[in-house]
Amino acid sequence: MELWQQMIRDSVHSVDQLVEKFGIDKTVAENLDEFFQARINPYYLSLIRYPGDPIWKQCVPDRAELDDIEGFEDPLQEDAMSPVPNITHRYPDRALFLTTSQCGMYCRFCTRKRKVGNADKISMKELESAFKYLEKHTEIRDVVMSGGDPLMLTDTMLEKILKRLRQIPHLEIIRIGSKMPCVLPHRITPKLVEMIKKYHPIYVNTHFNHPWEITPESSKACEMLANAGIPVSNQAVLMKGVNDDADVMKDLFTKLLKIRVRPYYLYMADETRGANHFRTSLDKGLEIMFKLRGHTSGLAVPHFVIDAPGGGGKIPVLPQYILHRDEDRVVMRNYKNEVYVYREAHLDQKAANNIPVELVTKKNGSNGNGNGNGNGNGSNGNGASKKPKNYKENIDVPELFPMSKN
Repeated sequence: MELWQQMIRDSVHSVDQLVEKFGIDKTVAENLDEFFQARINPYYLSLIRYPGDPIWKQCVPDRAELDDIEGFEDPLQEDAMSPVPNITHRYPDRALFLTTSQCGMYCRFCTRKRKVGNADKISMKELESAFKYLEKHTEIRDVVMSGGDPLMLTDTMLEKILKRLRQIPHLEIIRIGSKMPCVLPHRITPKLVEMIKKYHPIYVNTHFNHPWEITPESSKACEMLANAGIPVSNQAVLMKGVNDDADVMKDLFTKLLKIRVRPYYLYMADETRGANHFRTSLDKGLEIMFKLRGHTSGLAVPHFVIDAPGGGGKIPVLPQYILHRDEDRVVMRNYKNEVYVYREAHLDQKAANNIPVELVTKKNGSNGNGNGNGNGNGSNGNGASKKPKNYKENIDVPELFPMSKN
């Protein structure tokens, strides 16, 4: 038995352990266990610094889960888009392939808790129908292995799946969605990465939510994958009390880059039953993104998305950078809240220079002349330009978010 497998066996998972280690009332612990079982392996448990900290919140059951009856069991409608067991086919050229029900640690915010931990819901007996579906649908060029966590499979079983997928000619890309580099990095062994690299191109999407999860062990795991030519990207979830702070997010994303993990997505938390206490406002996410952009490397700024309820897929959301647009100009703000004007390409330079722009902030009604590039009053002494059809003499500049301290 490998070390990681022994650590799974030694995980906190029973009602009695929840009562003993975390002081949860026994009746509450029993109800929580019935709702969604716990699994906290010794490594991830060791990252907890104090009760209720960002690591604790992600893995320790909370009675607040039992108060949430408004969320959805399947908020992303994955089951409705499952043509055969273990496959979700939402996007034209990509498919999700569920390979196991097991995880190295059960996240309390899991969007797939209706299935995770239940071998009847994600059954390995159904893999053949999944393979046949992928073989038949030649439009699928990219398959994402998920679950559960595919790295809960043994090396032998994982290689059988990878080998079979590589025999499908139209599958160009294989992605492995795994939280193991974060929650149980001991799973990433030299033997594992040597096996995976035989089936390139393979990518790993992992899941760090807080900088405390970046440890010597998790750093080594990610670097082993990168050294094997396996690009690693991160998908984080914005959660109240865990990472809903711009400084925490900046720390997380910059530390991920140092271990060669590219911040890929930052998700708004799904409307999952039992997880409403993790959800933040959209404004909080937009504020964080505004305080990241320009204050750290673009490599460290992920796509901020909402995975649309009902199966609409990932929809990107951005802070308000475009303040005004008409047929002749675009008025924008930058990361410092400074306002700039970009002249459309169809104008000649003289006409462009003669379009006046007066900016008025909504906060106090004062003029907010822009900085450089012909901002502020566009007149250069050559006379007034012809006003465009949708011209506005004054443009209201809405107040966005307070400036970042960084």
